[in-house]
Amino acid sequence: MTDSIDLTDPSVEHTDPSVEFTEVGVDDTTIADVVAVLESGRYVKGPVLERFEQQFAEKAGVDHAVGVSSGTAAILLALQAAGVGPGDDVFVPGHTFFATASPVLSLGANPVFVDVDPETYTMAPSELASAVEDAENPAAVVPVHIYGGMADMQGIRAVADEHELFVLSDSCQAHFASRDGETAGAAGDAGAFSFYPSKNMTVAGDGGMVTTDDAALAEDMRRFRNHGRGDDGVHRSLGLNYRLDETSAAVGLGQLAKVERWNENRNVAAGRYTERLAEVPEVTTPTEPDGGFHVYHLYVIQVPDRDALRDHLADEGIDTGIHYDTPLHEHPAIAERVGDVDLPRSEALADHIVSLPMHPNISEAEVEYVARTIVEYYR
Repeated sequence: MTDSIDLTDPSVEHTDPSVEFTEVGVDDTTIADVVAVLESGRYVKGPVLERFEQQFAEKAGVDHAVGVSSGTAAILLALQAAGVGPGDDVFVPGHTFFATASPVLSLGANPVFVDVDPETYTMAPSELASAVEDAENPAAVVPVHIYGGMADMQGIRAVADEHELFVLSDSCQAHFASRDGETAGAAGDAGAFSFYPSKNMTVAGDGGMVTTDDAALAEDMRRFRNHGRGDDGVHRSLGLNYRLDETSAAVGLGQLAKVERWNENRNVAAGRYTERLAEVPEVTTPTEPDGGFHVYHLYVIQVPDRDALRDHLADEGIDTGIHYDTPLHEHPAIAERVGDVDLPRSEALADHIVSLPMHPNISEAEVEYVARTIVEYYR
């Protein structure tokens, strides 16, 4: 089994020559497009980014897309454009990556942690409703479509509408996932995407996108990403440099043309895992709600003896990961700012989750090998 193309650890570079770069990485057409950008001499704020934004918006089903330097920047700029600032309460799930909450703190706002649904691992609308009732200055909610499966946006929006919350759909792991007829990134006031190299699509480095139907919000984000500068060259607000460059956009265009096929491949592989592991009572497999299409950025199971299983799989040449082994509210950089938080479901997940190998080109034989090894371990 080839472990060089296992994307369970986003901090690891995968450079083994067996990786099919023409399929899951950068193909000859994309390389030619990047060379054309380099030869043009137009490296930022150019037509390639505009084309990438337009095509991404069309695929996401929204009117506007704003290319930015990372998924973290996407979250930050969307909240900033929505007017979130010091003293505001922003609701985030306890089970997610650090970058869901760090922009909230950077804006001087208060992250309010919400426990997750035990089956989908996404923000539970009932928990959100309770948290909002107890908040002093509710302003926004950032549901996360964790691992590539969408949160219950209908339930979350019902709470948000009642309390006039800005809804930022954190879609950084869920490129073009869907649920109940809605696509990730189009199910809130704005959607944030990441193009980090391990994601379902990339720009060959860091990059991000914000999607929205709100023209004024999009205009503000375009200004904030460029030092607060308008098209007339006047700096009317404070802003920093969060731009997405032309070469990154060229890679993104090539990836955008393939990501739906890659998502289908991931979903098929996940179905094989789930079917094969259904016979193992010790293993809890991911849930895909009726009316949903999960794009499986990661395929995550729960087991009672994670470390022992991971050691066994490693002995058999199978790499695994943990996403995430520390609940968001327990990271020191956050805990010292928010105090004691009790999220039993998020905390339990952190002790039992394991990410199995998942990528667009994983073969049926590879899935079978991983699943068989797990089945035999528990027998």
